[in-house]
Amino acid sequence: MAPEPAAAAPEVPRILVVWCPDWPVAATAPAGGEDGPVAVVEAGRILACSDGARQAGIRRGQRLGLAQRLCPDLRLRDRDPEAETRRFEPVVAAVEAFTPQVEVVRPGLCAIPVRGPGRYFGGEKVLAGRIHAAVAAALATGAAPAAVDAGPDPAADATPGPDPAADRAAGAPAGPPVGQVGAADGLFAAVLAARAGVLVPAGRTAAFLAPYPVAVLGDEPLADLLRRLGLRTVGDFAALSRAAVADRFGPAGTAAHRLARGREARPLAARTDLPDLAAEQRFDPPERLAEPLVFVARSLAEQLHGRLGAAGLACRRVSVEVTCADGRTAARLWRHEGRLGSAALAERVRWQLQAWQGTGAFPDTAGGFTALRLVPDGLLPDHGRQLALWGQAVVEDRVERAVARVQALLGYTGLRRGEAAGGRGPGSRSPAPPGRSSPGSTAPPTPRRPGPAGSPTRRPPWCRARRCPSWSSTRRATRSRSTAAPRCRAAPPG
Repeated sequence: MAPEPAAAAPEVPRILVVWCPDWPVAATAPAGGEDGPVAVVEAGRILACSDGARQAGIRRGQRLGLAQRLCPDLRLRDRDPEAETRRFEPVVAAVEAFTPQVEVVRPGLCAIPVRGPGRYFGGEKVLAGRIHAAVAAALATGAAPAAVDAGPDPAADATPGPDPAADRAAGAPAGPPVGQVGAADGLFAAVLAARAGVLVPAGRTAAFLAPYPVAVLGDEPLADLLRRLGLRTVGDFAALSRAAVADRFGPAGTAAHRLARGREARPLAARTDLPDLAAEQRFDPPERLAEPLVFVARSLAEQLHGRLGAAGLACRRVSVEVTCADGRTAARLWRHEGRLGSAALAERVRWQLQAWQGTGAFPDTAGGFTALRLVPDGLLPDHGRQLALWGQAVVEDRVERAVARVQALLGYTGLRRGEAAGGRGPGSRSPAPPGRSSPGSTAPPTPRRPGPAGSPTRRPPWCRARRCPSWSSTRRATRSRSTAAPRCRAAPPG
């Protein structure tokens, strides 16, 4: 089945992505660097690892026990999101010197639109080369460059620096973190282009994505189903018609199919005369500490989500804006895509404030903070999600919000919830972890054989059963000759 023509589809914006490999490892590394296999652990699994650990067979998502068996010399670190955001701020500042529209997808990954800056600096290749050099300088010194030549220079060298992957393969000693730059149509393809370190020509994104396995689409259940159906690459999935994908895989499959075809997961719907949905809190007198801003950030996030829901809209990004008493302002875009709850958005506000304070963005002469704003960006219609037959998803959302409020009063460990797990008794099968833990914060329970040890329904390991002579014949002859149960000769171990 031939892919559908893309002429009628809306234009996909060109995106340039800056990606710092293994950023959780680089952000927690000591000042002088560290050689040897290193891995960052979260919820009992490997979140990121160094090149030395990958050479030993360590992979992202592995269980901690398996990783330690593969590499006994593996050094482990706990994830530090605040350090990741703080150390990534100089990189964002370096990219921000080329365009103010910098979007932080997550610490270690940021994106910018290519259209305007590419025209100003003399082309996409020149822009990528300059951003690559600025990012390398920021990572080497830990701060953004003092000045960036803002004038276009078509004769400038646009070729990126030495390939970091080649240096690592050649056994180069461990140095400062590295950054890679890539560009393509849409954010999804641009991230993969940055991982490969290439600039995908406009209109060639679908061909670039075709050889990738379906696992890169980010939906593991869908990827497993596609593999069982014989569709192992993104190109095979993109060749299906949109109607067939919508009928067989539903909304999640439709969004993944758009990504496979080089489009956005959801098309933007331009609207006019939109209401002001920003949530703002002013401080009088000005606050000199960041803690009061973090305290009100969660209530602002709840207001923002409530206003978006009342308007029937969703947002792709959220801008965190801070104003100081001397008129100085700072803003940073964070990727949202409807997946960040109020607590998660408040956490990102805290990370951003600490990153700004760590880089000296707000000196003592600023006079303190006077306002905090959360502004939605990239508005589009909220199509909702598929609910269960009797609306259980809505009930679960209400219960989750109620649990969050009670936990805010009692503390993180003051509220516990039952959770099914493996074990031999009722106490071990129903542990009580703290309530409202984030998804993926606990490793899935290991199933064990039911029943307490020594149960009369289980024979001890030293018991050996022997069949009667009549059982050596066929099943039909056995039924006709004897109905007696087989003898069991059990003797305790000698």
